[in-house]
Formats: sequence, structure tokens, C-alpha cells
Amino acid sequence: MIEAVFWDFGGVFTGSPFYLDDYARSLSTTNDRLLEHVFGRYEANGDHPWHRLERGEGTLAEALEAADESCRADGIEEFTFEGFFKAMSGTTSEERRDQAVAKVRELNEAGIRQAIITNNAKEFGDMWRQLIPVDELFEAVIDSSAVGMRKPDPRIYQLALERMDVSRPESSAFLDDFEPNVTAARDLGMHGVLVGDDIVPALAELDQILADLTA
Repeated sequence: MIEAVFWDFGGVFTGSPFYLDDYARSLSTTNDRLLEHVFGRYEANGDHPWHRLERGEGTLAEALEAADESCRADGIEEFTFEGFFKAMSGTTSEERRDQAVAKVRELNEAGIRQAIITNNAKEFGDMWRQLIPVDELFEAVIDSSAVGMRKPDPRIYQLALERMDVSRPESSAFLDDFEPNVTAARDLGMHGVLVGDDIVPALAELDQILADLTA
């Protein structure tokens, strides 16, 4: 039986923050280089200012200052926080958000328990929660900045499973747009679904997983 479905937020209910090619080109750099300046190696869990921010150990101001310094050291003089966040927000599609929310509501009506596992900054809390009715849709939110650990650290998935009283990881599913996060969930035994630019195939894959688990 399926016991719970876990959702990432950014990159699932919104467009992915990891694909900012147009903004990177405007700065005469590549998407990968720009992301590393801002986020570090995102799959790592080190002392990078953004990793610290998402673990609740640092501030947004510190992370942004470090990103600015890193960009300028690489000759990226036109980088601005406003431009970066505008590019991130430009990836958001209302249709995508509506499709994801509709699926959550459908699963809720079917009696399937659901929660969010998100890497986030405490300074973003009010903003992202305004995009969807979080408390109405989900039983729990496991926010990295509140729990002191971030994906793909296996401990955050284990905490999520415990909070939702999931007896076996194999009876849960997890959706995320960042492949290392999905891989970490699969390594624990969860059914991982990688969400791409089009969310429809991922939702279809989730439906198949749920059908297999309830057969």
C-alpha cells in the first residue's frame, strides 16, 4: 500500500531554478558556471554560504554577498541579485502550478497522505507559501532551514518518513526536479520521480507508481 507522497516545491510547483540559460548568456557565461557561483555544488552539503543558508545556519544577505564576490572574481561584472531572482521567477508557469496542485488535491481526495520536502531559506518562507495553499494541501512541511539539514542528505528524507509515520520507504514516492535529490530518495528505497520542464510525464509516472503499489 502507498503510505505517503512527498513533493519538492521549487522546480515542481514552479519552474526549475536550475535552468537560467538566457540570464547566463546575458552575462556572457554559462548556466552551470552561474549556478555554481550562487549555489555552489548543489548536491554537496558543505560550508558553502548557500548550503549554510538552506540549513538555517546563515543569512540570505551573507549568501548573496558571497555569490556576488564569486561572480566578480570570475569576471561576471553585470551579475545582480535582482536580475538573478527575476530570471528565477520567470520560469514559473501558472499552468504547471495548477497541474501539480490538481494532482495533490486528487490524491488527498483518494486518502493519500502528502508532505513537502524543500530546500529553502527562512527569508523565503512567506513568499513561497503564498503561491499555493500549503496548509490546506499538505499534512507536513519539512523545510531544510527549519530542520537543519538539506537534500540530498539522507537524514532529511528519513525525518520526513518519520513525521508521516511511513513504515517502509518502499511504500512512499518522492518528486523533485534535481536528479541527485531523486537518487538519494531512491537509495533509501523510496520511489523517486524526476520532474522535467514538462510536469505531465512526471505526474503520469507517479500515477503508475501508485497503481503498482495499490494493485
